[in-house]
Amino acid sequence: MYVWARLARVLATAKSRGDYQVGTETRLTFRCLPTDIDLNLHLNNARYMMLADVGRIDLFMRAGLGKMIRERKWAPMLGGLQAVYVREIRLWQRFHVYSAIETWEGTQALGRHRFVLESGETAATVVTTAGVYDRPGRRFLEIDEVVSALGSDVRPRPLNEDESAFMASHMAMRSAARAQS
Repeated sequence: MYVWARLARVLATAKSRGDYQVGTETRLTFRCLPTDIDLNLHLNNARYMMLADVGRIDLFMRAGLGKMIRERKWAPMLGGLQAVYVREIRLWQRFHVYSAIETWEGTQALGRHRFVLESGETAATVVTTAGVYDRPGRRFLEIDEVVSALGSDVRPRPLNEDESAFMASHMAMRSAARAQS
């Protein structure tokens, strides 16, 4: 089952998993397939990113953002990520991807995707920053605007020390990339 089949399955079963509430965590279950592995016979690094994308899309759709994207011509966009790998996910092994919007600041939402083995041990964590681009308005939306449009009154919590370090690193890399263009 390649990327599109996994995404189609997740989208087709989204309603059965219920609505996503900002501040909670979603869970998807996968098995490491032959199309997912590298020469070490474990989940390759590109698949972690792809499965984090699937988790993020599931979260957005279940939060109601999918309908708003179509109606308002919004575009969710990933800004950057950092991944850490601590255990292998071997061929045929089942695992879970837990995804959450941790908090946000201005136009950037901070997400987390935890890859967890059946034993409960964490195999990897991917931390992301993302925003929602308003195509007609030609601007990134404040995440508070997006959360409010979803009908929620949840407020962001302050960034913790690790999240602040990630965001500072992300902004420095973004500035460096823009300076090179």
